Amino acid sequence: MVLFLHDFSFKSPEEVLAEVTGGMRMNHGAAPAQAMPGMGGMTGMMGIGAMATDLNDFEFDAYLANDRTLDDPEIVRVDKGGRVLLRAVNASSMTVLWVDLGATRGNLVAVDGGPCQPYSATRFGFAPGQWLDIEIDLPSDGTALPILALREGTRERTGLILAPSSASISRVADLSEAERPAFSRDMTQEASLSAVAPLAPRLTDRRHTVMLGGAMMPYLWTINGENRGNHTPIPARSGERVEVTLYNMSMMAHPMHLHGHAFQVVGIGMQRIAGALRDTVHVPPMNMVTIAFDAGEAASWMFHCHHMGHLQTGMMTELAVSV
Repeated sequence: MVLFLHDFSFKSPEEVLAEVTGGMRMNHGAAPAQAMPGMGGMTGMMGIGAMATDLNDFEFDAYLANDRTLDDPEIVRVDKGGRVLLRAVNASSMTVLWVDLGATRGNLVAVDGGPCQPYSATRFGFAPGQWLDIEIDLPSDGTALPILALREGTRERTGLILAPSSASISRVADLSEAERPAFSRDMTQEASLSAVAPLAPRLTDRRHTVMLGGAMMPYLWTINGENRGNHTPIPARSGERVEVTLYNMSMMAHPMHLHGHAFQVVGIGMQRIAGALRDTVHVPPMNMVTIAFDAGEAASWMFHCHHMGHLQTGMMTELAVSV
């Protein structure tokens, strides 16, 4: 079963971009950033506890689940007490979401198509460009189960409803009672994931440090101080084991997507981990994430932020793989 999520505006993409770049700062959910596990002395050096981070920079007209709102949600008929595999896809252009199962626990078994050791929770976060496979055991009493997608830092939500044929279905409001927390500052989920089939152990042939920068005003975003069209490619040779440390020196999180490769998350802050295999990793503000991969076919592979406003205003480079 697929839960396809996206943000919707009656304005054209050009109008949306003109609004966010025109100094109209939509700063919902901004609050002092929290220190991330493993940052150690770096957190104190940056002083991020006294700084405010940004979550959302545009107000969309609707948030859709399989092209519908909670005014008329999709009803998926299921067996009482059965098990479903939910594939949740965050196809939003600029919105980070939580998938919320209410009081029901689910097991996250894959991220971005990469199987991971089951991670049990009632709520799972993901950024634009990411997708989650969640196993859910349905209520044995035959009641309906809303599967909600919550916009981080706000009250907006969307979703669908899993229901046996005999279940009564209650209306779910499109605003929750309280604002939801920020997934973009919480690395608990990412730090808890581990790949079923991790990268084979080997020495690292090449290391890169990549700086993510930019600001809301002016609305410009960069990689290594450069924007797309004026960027310097990141070099690698086919077959090399490459590690890239992504330092986010901006006040927004960035879902960084590498074309043509699956990588393993091997570091969060200063802490090494044996994390999930992904193609998109969400890098929190004023923090760092390290990824590792084996460089593939000789080609120029796009490497960019999957937040479309950030990509369009500069946050794109390329991994230049040579023979």
